[in-house]
Amino acid sequence: MRSTPHSPEGAGGPAPFSTDDLVARRGRLIGLGEAVLSLPPSGDHVIDPSVPMATGLKDAAVLVPVVTRGTEAAVILTQRTDHLPAHAGQVAFPGGKVDAGDADPAATALREAEEEIGLSRFLVTPLGYGDPYITTSGYRVVPVVALVAGDPVLSPNPAEVADVFEVPLAFLMTATNHVAVRREWRGLERRTFEMPYAGRRIWGVTAGIVYALHARLYGAG
Repeated sequence: MRSTPHSPEGAGGPAPFSTDDLVARRGRLIGLGEAVLSLPPSGDHVIDPSVPMATGLKDAAVLVPVVTRGTEAAVILTQRTDHLPAHAGQVAFPGGKVDAGDADPAATALREAEEEIGLSRFLVTPLGYGDPYITTSGYRVVPVVALVAGDPVLSPNPAEVADVFEVPLAFLMTATNHVAVRREWRGLERRTFEMPYAGRRIWGVTAGIVYALHARLYGAG
């Protein structure tokens, strides 16, 4: 089941952003032809400088799929199943590890979105990349911001995805909704972000990617 996007009470900030507004800002994204993996990264170590930057990185990519809902734009997110070996039960963008046959991170994100939620790549138009995001677990994740045409019928893979839902782009891109918290991870307290929405908790790597995208797309400059 997908929740219907709406403007959360008290969210503040700008009016909900449209897909036209996002397209107008695509010049702020990293170009699809650029060597994105060689660019300076964001990551857990940026959000919390006490966390050392991981080394020996494995490359991955996620799709940030944006759909039009009336005058608003919304982002498709997934809830991972509880039995997965990593990030079980967490909110995530569709995505995964780069395969040898993937031409670039955009190809990885499109393939993974088809595999995880049944989103046809023929409905997806990538706009550009967000900053590579280095996780404490040793992944370098490239966000691929993309538009999704129409109202696609999705078929989540039950082995990986417990649910698919949408969150208004305006909510995610409003700085006051990025709540800094401290949580224990592997016996250490670390700083991260949470973005509670409609009974769900967006946090960790997903929240970090959202935070970095907000800075790139809607920050000053």
